[in-house]
Amino acid sequence: MAPTFVDTHCHFDFPPFHGDESRSLALARQAGVEKIIAVGVTAARFAGVVALSERYPEIHAALGIHPMAIGDYRDEHLDELEAWLAKRPDKLVAIGEIGLDLYIDNPRFERQEVLLKAQLDLARRFDLPVILHSRRTHDKLAMHLRRIDVPRCGVVHGFAGSLQQARAFIEAGYFIGVGGTMTYERATKTRNTLAALPLSSLLLETDSPDMPVQGFQGEPNRPERIARIWQSLCKIRREPPEEIAVTLRDNTRRLFGI
Repeated sequence: MAPTFVDTHCHFDFPPFHGDESRSLALARQAGVEKIIAVGVTAARFAGVVALSERYPEIHAALGIHPMAIGDYRDEHLDELEAWLAKRPDKLVAIGEIGLDLYIDNPRFERQEVLLKAQLDLARRFDLPVILHSRRTHDKLAMHLRRIDVPRCGVVHGFAGSLQQARAFIEAGYFIGVGGTMTYERATKTRNTLAALPLSSLLLETDSPDMPVQGFQGEPNRPERIARIWQSLCKIRREPPEEIAVTLRDNTRRLFGI
């Protein structure tokens, strides 16, 4: 039986998918992608992400305010997020993409931390998992997660940290997102870390249209390329490919209920 996948992190409301949704979903289905979580990043995009989930059976929604949007963030954006969560759209499965980022210019980090805490509080209140962004902030993010109990936990997406950092997140109940970075053989640290972690703690994602996989540098990433990420993961794991595919699918079901 051919493996099936869930792309747990895709910005399907962005180009090249916007306006080409049906064809993009057909390509994803051909590659074994059963479901896609469309991840919102700003208040202005919440309605569009929810509309995608209502229009297409394959798509589920996550809504959050991305740390890279901190420059344009206003308090009313958090109010909009809370209002959407209170409506509880049928296919809303997570709060995200939220988190911390010290890679950007003028990160306004204290303001990022306040926004993260507020969104973690919403996740606790509305009993939803979180999809977490972290660049150069793994230790700081882990500190916040220890301080704020999010019962449904979540996933640290696109992980490229150390084995010690990954284990800290897993011990707190969080999954680790496996993305395109690990398809590059030069990404030794990431590949060694993902080879050593429990398979029961991993999820597949593309971060489309970002995080291109090996062989497609310079092109927008796409959900159907999740099969290539799985193939790369199989090369560094001890388990049979079929077991890896089934366990990743089960992990997604455990966290997001899909």
